[in-house]
Amino acid sequence: MIDHTGLQVSNPVASRNFYDKALAPVGYKLLIEVPKEFTEGKEVLGYGEPSKADFWVAEGVPNSPRLHIAFRAQHRGIVDSFYKAALAAGGKDNGPPGLREHYHKDYYAAFVLDPDGHNIEVVCHHPESS
Repeated sequence: MIDHTGLQVSNPVASRNFYDKALAPVGYKLLIEVPKEFTEGKEVLGYGEPSKADFWVAEGVPNSPRLHIAFRAQHRGIVDSFYKAALAAGGKDNGPPGLREHYHKDYYAAFVLDPDGHNIEVVCHHPESS
């Protein structure tokens, strides 16, 4: 089981704006800002569901190649809401909400590039509610 992951970003202000809005539909919010005396003066932000951060955004040279991070959703409406929120927050479309049956019959996901080009996905593995 993965405990936490993260990525590096070039502009922490733009990235914070993006992630604050894009991750809200999946229930993630900014939980911790690590004091800069512990990070060599860099911005380090921890996102997650209360009370534990498990997705970290750190100021630095963006990872190369850019990373792909996927967040799990409990229903397809969350995928749709993520996509709209992420685009409104300045993300770039990398695959609108829809089924990706080549993964499995109920794989419903959307993909958005963050301000540095990291591929952020929200996926629901459940069938559509009736």
